[in-house]
Amino acid sequence: MRIVIGQGSCGIAAGAEKVRKALLNTGIDPALVSITGCIGMCYLEPIVDIYDDDENLTRLVKVSESDAEAIKSYVENGDSAAIEKLVVSDEDSAFLSKQTRIALRNCGIINPEQIDAYIEKDGYTALKSCLTEKTPEDVIEIIKTSGLAGRGGAGFPTWFKWNAARQSQGEEKSDPHNLIEGMLIGAYAIGAKHAVVYVRAEYPLAIKRLTNAIAQAKERGIIGDNIFGTDFCCDFMIKAGAGAFVCGEETALIESLEGHRGMPRLKPPFPAQSGFWRKPSNINNVETFANVAWIINNGGEAFAAMGTEGSKGTKVFAVTGKVKRSGLVEIPMGKTLRDVIFDIGGGMKTDKPFKAVQMGGPSGGCIPADLIDTVIDYKALGATGAIMGSGGMVVMDESTCMVGMAKFFLDFTAKESCGKCIHCRIGTKRMLEMLERITKGEGKEGDIELLEELCYSIKDGALCGLGQTAPNPVLTTIKYFRDEYEAHINEKKCPAGECSDLIEYSIDKDACRGCTLCARNCPVNAITGSVKQPHVINTDKCIKCGKCYSVCKFGAVKKA
Repeated sequence: MRIVIGQGSCGIAAGAEKVRKALLNTGIDPALVSITGCIGMCYLEPIVDIYDDDENLTRLVKVSESDAEAIKSYVENGDSAAIEKLVVSDEDSAFLSKQTRIALRNCGIINPEQIDAYIEKDGYTALKSCLTEKTPEDVIEIIKTSGLAGRGGAGFPTWFKWNAARQSQGEEKSDPHNLIEGMLIGAYAIGAKHAVVYVRAEYPLAIKRLTNAIAQAKERGIIGDNIFGTDFCCDFMIKAGAGAFVCGEETALIESLEGHRGMPRLKPPFPAQSGFWRKPSNINNVETFANVAWIINNGGEAFAAMGTEGSKGTKVFAVTGKVKRSGLVEIPMGKTLRDVIFDIGGGMKTDKPFKAVQMGGPSGGCIPADLIDTVIDYKALGATGAIMGSGGMVVMDESTCMVGMAKFFLDFTAKESCGKCIHCRIGTKRMLEMLERITKGEGKEGDIELLEELCYSIKDGALCGLGQTAPNPVLTTIKYFRDEYEAHINEKKCPAGECSDLIEYSIDKDACRGCTLCARNCPVNAITGSVKQPHVINTDKCIKCGKCYSVCKFGAVKKA
């Protein structure tokens, strides 16, 4: 048997490393224990997979240190009763069985710190076939046939960017971004000798594992000079970015790579003509590169057979929020939001109905419940006012205030504005100030119309994608939830009961049993009353934290 412990960031945060150490402390053979990355079932971490000699899998979920002895008993003695309570349910197993994995095909399966684990799964065979059997033009044609588009959000055809870089004049060409094999294939296709992996410094585990993978690939001659005995040479380096959101824009990323402040450049010239150090460059998202080796090995036609006419292949989403099964999901384009949220995600984890889903991250848009059957492709999502983005999917129920949600995302983008252009630097700030007033009950007539005017002005005048998409959360929430804005402004009420300045807590004396639970949990001692007697909230002292509302067992605490 062999034991594989999930040690992606989510697994480690949930205690996977403690589980690994506890297992080793039982005296179990260390040779049986290895690690893997995130399998995507983040809501079930820590996850321990046990493979028997025939590679049959038993998956254990929500494992703790105290389960180590039970796992040892199962591995060494076949005591299945010892782990029965830990075995993943059929319902949760459906989370993976309903997906189609290409970019994530090895996630949760191979050890990310051992190159041999990747090679055993046909790793680097695509690169070898490109270097020894195909011309750069052949590679670009395969990518063109596949219909692979940029997975960073814009959906620009990958082959077109590669071809533009290849046809540009210059002896040296650069190709920033990730995954090693996909990057090497891309570098070969466009004629690059240097590749740069740009990673935000907030992801030290990713940087550690990338550094390790690059070192191992160099030792095998897969990175460096005369790769696979050919004339192709390519070196790698890692750039730890400072964490600026604007560096998701390719020219701002290039500025950061060169040691400057991350601020977008005017285009044209485009990076394919003048990029990193003014040399022809190509920038692709991590997920884009993660598809390349599979496409080379299986053919562009196989990838193009999945998805819709205008959006080929699969797409990875990070599903989170008020959903039962959160985590990484990869599905063919053409599936619906309902498929992801209710079929794979298991629906709402509360008893409250589904309200909306934010697509595309902070610069995305909110899609309401009545559009739950929207097809997932670039065109259909764009028609709603949202964007595909890099795959963020935040699920909301009826307890979410949509004005507050717009304020939350705009607060982020306003802070992340690089400040280069006035529309984004000043416009987002003014919009945020208006939303803050509205959620405090200080909104006034005409605010909604002024917000819309500002949104379109910023979209039209901003220099880069950050400013051009920053208004999306505001525009879509006004479009689909205008009544909530009007309630905040005209009635000074928050229909969702989430904006603290617009709600008030009270205790129904007829329902109160005098259990004192609310008083004992109030952080500011705003609740008074005797045991077995109705309690009272001092509204002058109340900070509206909602603790009393959440702990009351009799429904006596009211929120209005």
